[in-house]
Amino acid sequence: MILTSASAAITKAPNVKKTFYLTTPIFYPNAKLHLGHVYTMTLADALARAHKLADENVYFLAGSDENTQKMVDAATKAGSEPIAFLDGIVQNFMTLYSSLNISYDQFIRTTDTKIHWPGAQAMWNKIFASGDLYKKEYTGLYCVGHEAFMTEKDLVDGKCPDHGTIPEHLSEENYFFRLSKYANAICQKIESDELLVVPQSRKKEILTFIKGGLEDISFSRPRKASWPKGLGVPVPGDDLQVMYVWCDALANYITALGFGRDDSLYKEFWPADVHIIGKDILRFHAVIWPAMLLSAGLPLPKSIFVHGFITSGGKKMSKTLGNIIDPEELIEKYGADAVRYFLLRHISPYEDGDITREGFHNAYTAHLTNGLGNLVARVMKLAEMYLKEGPAHLVDRDSYIHASNIHINENIGKFEFNRALDEIWNRIQELDESITKREPFKLVKENPEEGKAVISDMATQLYGIGLVLEPFMPETSRKIQEAVRANKKPENLFPRL
Repeated sequence: MILTSASAAITKAPNVKKTFYLTTPIFYPNAKLHLGHVYTMTLADALARAHKLADENVYFLAGSDENTQKMVDAATKAGSEPIAFLDGIVQNFMTLYSSLNISYDQFIRTTDTKIHWPGAQAMWNKIFASGDLYKKEYTGLYCVGHEAFMTEKDLVDGKCPDHGTIPEHLSEENYFFRLSKYANAICQKIESDELLVVPQSRKKEILTFIKGGLEDISFSRPRKASWPKGLGVPVPGDDLQVMYVWCDALANYITALGFGRDDSLYKEFWPADVHIIGKDILRFHAVIWPAMLLSAGLPLPKSIFVHGFITSGGKKMSKTLGNIIDPEELIEKYGADAVRYFLLRHISPYEDGDITREGFHNAYTAHLTNGLGNLVARVMKLAEMYLKEGPAHLVDRDSYIHASNIHINENIGKFEFNRALDEIWNRIQELDESITKREPFKLVKENPEEGKAVISDMATQLYGIGLVLEPFMPETSRKIQEAVRANKKPENLFPRL
């Protein structure tokens, strides 16, 4: 699939193996991941799985942004050496992703001197060769939370609005990138949808920001004595400086593909089909990253999908409010597919979405325990009792989508995962209602052949539901398909809690 508009759909092209490259942000490994991180990864995984089902050659990148002061501070607070601290946190990332069945192809770490550093330095050299880097003394406000310099107009009551902290006043000599040079070019790319920003509200937001004027940005920082060896990508030709966030972190999207070393994956998969990000890093991805690529003479990504935040009880999650919901806690209690289901169906991908423990439990009980789980149990109990084997002719995914007149591929193509699941749940409800209406448990006794045909048809429909659930709830999908093929009622999919 090539995303050329927000309404693009996932389609199969006969005899053509398309590539599809998607990325997530590389998260800071200074603390445990929260539900916002899990949401990003779940969206990306559902998209990756959908494109694999369309027989595309998918490459899904995840990673961690490790060359940061906040990570050093967190390690110091924990009484640990930075690299050892990093290793432990990154392992926690991977364990959580595994528990959620996140099917990434590569996890890139920006402290990786063999995979990441050569490409980051090659990117720097290309930008330098374009004349877009210069050195100057800079005094400004630095937010460690963002790992970014801020201006007075970015602050609220003198504090960073996202972190509630007062930025540090820093004065240092850095290399700067001529971001202002590329304002008009970036506007044109976004306005024409050559660089597609989804949803439209984010497109308008970023265009307004660019047209308000862009300033050149700091691209390096002096190497700190507190940073150990192996932390911070050295600026080519200037060992006293390390690359600042942008050329280091953002370049991961191409360094992971071998840019600057063995570039076979880069040639196959770049430009990215979609960067999936949260709204707080829109400016980095829709302004700074395209400008870097334009300066380096490299293709721009095709699209950027921007999702909202997750709140709890209508407020940002925080320790102070006591409303933090740990994703590991939810997974342990309800299971990975229940968490995936809630995030994909009950959180609007274009806006902020809310979650509470009570709301999650109610959705689990109503839609999974009493809904899908009960349906699977009803159908497969009848099938196991009255059919000698599973249906002779099981539908394939495309046939089921067509016969059911649902628009799952189109919805996923627009990143509207919630609408895709709404349509699937409509089919779940319809099948459930047909059992009540047709009463196959009575019919099979009055007219065995007709009753068995009805039960077989219902099992076939259930199999189709299992097929289309795969991108969203992969374990549940597998269990439903296996149950129908084996003609055996499975263990309770969603136990009552």
